[in-house]
Amino acid sequence: MGFTMQANVLIADDHPLFRAAMRQALTDIVGENIAEAASFPEARKALRIDEAIELVFLDIHMPGNDGLTGLSEIRTSFPNVLVVIVSAEDSPVLIRKAIDLGASGYIPKSTPLPVIADAVTQVLDGEQWLPDGLDGTLSQYRDSSEAEFAERLAQLTPHQFTVLKMMSDGLLNKQIAYELSISESTVKQHVSAVLRKLNVINRTKAGVLFRQLTGAD
Repeated sequence: MGFTMQANVLIADDHPLFRAAMRQALTDIVGENIAEAASFPEARKALRIDEAIELVFLDIHMPGNDGLTGLSEIRTSFPNVLVVIVSAEDSPVLIRKAIDLGASGYIPKSTPLPVIADAVTQVLDGEQWLPDGLDGTLSQYRDSSEAEFAERLAQLTPHQFTVLKMMSDGLLNKQIAYELSISESTVKQHVSAVLRKLNVINRTKAGVLFRQLTGAD
């Protein structure tokens, strides 16, 4: 097979054998510009260093990634980057949440490599890819309140998203200020903006809704 399109890709997965298999499936389609990351912090660093990366294959359960929080963080911080989730899990509800949060596709790890190749081509063509049987039927698993929350979540700036994530982990303003090396008054401003954009009454509610949607532990 000849190259159908050139693209800069990042495979973010902690299993070397799976990364190798993905690289094999992708090389004929996107060329040799394929980077790898074995943890979410590595993936985040790669995205910051290489602005040419267009597509990320993201494992839900890799180190440093809690549920779909990594997907949400990438979509907030790098809105022009396409993200496809790759996971051993194939729950329709989880897939629907991933799509609500902006994933361009969801590939179960049991998917044969030729099908993965087709999926990549479809995503790079600007389409969404879902496993057989779910395409067109995912709406029956839709939760309108979660979908609305996901839309609001997408409005957060990267700093606001980071503060929300820390709030959902139970950190107080003082602790967030220390972790981010910013003033407590700045944290309060971020918290106020987060609550306003998410249309929730307090930080507890914001944290609960965020964890429900992302599946964070």
